[in-house]
Amino acid sequence: IISTVFSFISLSRALSLCRERLVEEYNRTGDLLVDLGSDQTSLHNAFGGGYYPVQLSFEEAQIMLKTNPQQFRKLVQESLRRHVSAINALAKQGLKFWDYGNAFLKEASDAGADVEKVGASAGVYRYPSYVQDIMGDIFSSGFGPFRWVCTSGLACDLEKTDKIATDVLENILSKGVPEYVQQQYEDNCKWIREAGKHELVVGSQARILYSDCHGRMALAKAFNEAVASGKVSAPIVISRDHHDVSGTDSPYRETSNITDGSKFCADMAVQNVIGDSFRGATWVALHNGGGVGWGEVVNGGFGLVLDGSEAAGDRSQLMLEWDVCNGVSRRSWAGNENAERTVRRAMEANPLLQVTMPHHVYNPALLESVLAAAATSRSK
Repeated sequence: IISTVFSFISLSRALSLCRERLVEEYNRTGDLLVDLGSDQTSLHNAFGGGYYPVQLSFEEAQIMLKTNPQQFRKLVQESLRRHVSAINALAKQGLKFWDYGNAFLKEASDAGADVEKVGASAGVYRYPSYVQDIMGDIFSSGFGPFRWVCTSGLACDLEKTDKIATDVLENILSKGVPEYVQQQYEDNCKWIREAGKHELVVGSQARILYSDCHGRMALAKAFNEAVASGKVSAPIVISRDHHDVSGTDSPYRETSNITDGSKFCADMAVQNVIGDSFRGATWVALHNGGGVGWGEVVNGGFGLVLDGSEAAGDRSQLMLEWDVCNGVSRRSWAGNENAERTVRRAMEANPLLQVTMPHHVYNPALLESVLAAAATSRSK
């Protein structure tokens, strides 16, 4: 039972020292003071100020970063090795550690830290990313951060859309959903019912709500009807975060749980952008970077304006189905059971949707022999 939750928001130097201090405390008393651990330093920019080495004060690091970047780089990598050594010592005693997807394990590995999984191929780490451990099955079920923006800029319009979204989700729940997604729907109903009171709006009158393909399509339809009727005073723009089912190819975060070898390909984000543009998106974007570093991720995004017209409503249904199902299909081909179930549900709901389903290998020995033969062939 976790009785207390602590969140350390500080420099990487302080975090490294803290973890080493926790190891010292365990060695002294036998008490493991933490149950869960992760790292959110900006290691996608490890040598440009995203991570400060434990050996230097903040002021010293700032000076060295400008005057001797090569030495700064050397100290960062040395600090990462110390950092990982402390994590490994704590994990051996029961700490559950995961990678946030901020390139921590990759940069630590490049620095020579002991993070590789024994017996696995290069680039496979002993600790999971949180996408592998937590978010992967959620994405594979089609759920991700659906977003909408009230272009009127009025808080009253956002409040109305919250109520519309609540009604839509509760209506879907009342008709019954599969057990493996029921908890998601219940959690999202609770979130949207309470979203307004948390006062999370900064700037645009916008909201993010985790939803699957069925939910997103139903929400878009209801929003468009609200604009058409005048219930909402101006058009609504729908979109999503890149950290979603289909929007990002990132082998160390969003697609880290795709285990068929294709996680290093950027085809999903590109296909999504092209498909979204053909199916009615108002605009699309394809770009690099975004949280894990240049060259480590490709993101595809869209925006679609719901102006209350019948055409906008039709475009939203065509585009959202592609935007979600493309990624779920990709995840099903990699063997994710939730994704396969979700794709089959989508095809049942829309007979025009046809997705090739994966062929499973039910004999592990056969698979192992094929992989061994392939490895032998490569070595020759």
